[in-house]
Amino acid sequence: MKTTLPRPPVPAWLHNAVIYQVYPQSYQDSNGDGIGDLPGLISRLDYIQSLGVDALWLNPVFDSPFADAGYDVCDFRRIAPRYGNNDDAQRLFQEAHRRGLKVIFDLVAGHTSDQHPWFVESARLKHGALSDRYIWTPSKCVRPDDFVVGKHPRDGCYKPNFFDCQPALNYGYGEPDPAHPWQQPVDAPGPQATLAELRDIMAFWLEQGCDGFRVDMAASLIKNDPGYKETYTLWNGIRNEFGRKYPDSVLIAEWGNPEQAIRAGFHIDFMLHFGAPGYPSLFFNEQGTFHHPACFFDTRGKGAFTEFYQNWLAGNKAINGLGFIAIPSANHDFQRPHCLPRDDSQLRVVWAFLLTWPGVPFIYYGDEIGMRFVEPLPDKEGSVLPMFSGANRAGARTPMQWDAAAANAGFSTADANDLYLPIDPNPERPTVSMQAADPQSLLNFVRRLIALRKTDPALGSAASVECLSVGPCHYPVVYLREAEGRRVLVALNPAGVPGTASVKLECVSEIKPLLTDKTQVAYESGRTVIKMDRVAFGIFEIIATQSRPS
Repeated sequence: MKTTLPRPPVPAWLHNAVIYQVYPQSYQDSNGDGIGDLPGLISRLDYIQSLGVDALWLNPVFDSPFADAGYDVCDFRRIAPRYGNNDDAQRLFQEAHRRGLKVIFDLVAGHTSDQHPWFVESARLKHGALSDRYIWTPSKCVRPDDFVVGKHPRDGCYKPNFFDCQPALNYGYGEPDPAHPWQQPVDAPGPQATLAELRDIMAFWLEQGCDGFRVDMAASLIKNDPGYKETYTLWNGIRNEFGRKYPDSVLIAEWGNPEQAIRAGFHIDFMLHFGAPGYPSLFFNEQGTFHHPACFFDTRGKGAFTEFYQNWLAGNKAINGLGFIAIPSANHDFQRPHCLPRDDSQLRVVWAFLLTWPGVPFIYYGDEIGMRFVEPLPDKEGSVLPMFSGANRAGARTPMQWDAAAANAGFSTADANDLYLPIDPNPERPTVSMQAADPQSLLNFVRRLIALRKTDPALGSAASVECLSVGPCHYPVVYLREAEGRRVLVALNPAGVPGTASVKLECVSEIKPLLTDKTQVAYESGRTVIKMDRVAFGIFEIIATQSRPS
């Protein structure tokens, strides 16, 4: 990958990082109103620290009417009252830093709420300083297909960025059409003022103690930008400015194409349910927010690792060490790993993959205890997506399950009817308290995996990976991680039948188990044979012979 601008180095801490995502309204309620808040989150920092993670990313906590769960911001410099206030944010930064944790805020850079004072001012009949903060046609009679006619004094239609209540901020057009006068170039005064405001918002929170941003819809700012030429310039400029002033701060994209996002200046981008193919073919089944006909992590054994691996390889080669690809356990937009028909017994194989694969792993809150994707649920703060056949995201946003003996699983003292979303009604739902006391629980397994990842260079974010056994409908999958003279072999069999793989490994003196379940290795005719029971995994250290070439 070539970049046209010099950029500060990737923060060193990312080379060994695991990041934990918190959906704040569902994590811990401190005041009994049924909605999670920052004081509640602060009270749970010891737990987050105990996982062994390095940072927490919070979904938007800025003031909002919550038509889209906070992704419709009406004041970027003010914490929403439901979560507390700006003093609580500063206390969160301080308490997290005291525990060695970084705090990453979600930044909605491409749009605001239609209730934001900027938009209200922009929608006035009389031209003013904010008239070009958004993208407006010159008349309500001029309405392109993707514009909205609003009930506003201004005679014009505005461009939304997602829902109609989320007007797109005006960063300009990469290639404006002269026939459409509302398409301003990126160097026009309106787009330049919008960009200056974005930089100021970021500086405001970095000065308060924030450690970086996950940028929502990061590719969406500049419109009609073939090849993302102007978008790359915008984000690389931000990376250069803040990377030099705050060298440990992180910039994470919701782009869905890591090759493009890292070229734009981001440190991390995700493989997700859109963009670069591969994530759905690993995890999505017939249930949940989005569906896939046959995923790899399924006992029926009809999926494949191939699509993910080929696209990950291509993206990682293009990135060329300038950043990282993130494979999240889930997030607020799609189903958790525990989504029927996948059950508790299959989650360990999923985690064995997530925490031994290269890049920066992201753990979605509650996945570490196997919280379930809950269905059916009503539309809550824009959780239903009409543009995706009514797909509902609410099932991945239910309250964190802390204590089986406490009301509302320890999330809130509010009446059950007043909760942000209902607690999983399953009487066997997992809780932190139950699993913390059980050495064999999923929670403690995840902790052991994180600890192993952090102590073994071969499992680091940038260590190499090579699949030794992969193909269409091929179970098990076996891959080799390597760095600093160490090699770790990982074998995964999510299928409901036993499987065997035979792989060639050079210069092997011993294969030492690190974490395994129902998996054995043997030497047969000069090859390493991995024999696996149904739904099994194995993580092994490869100890080399003295003659191994350097």
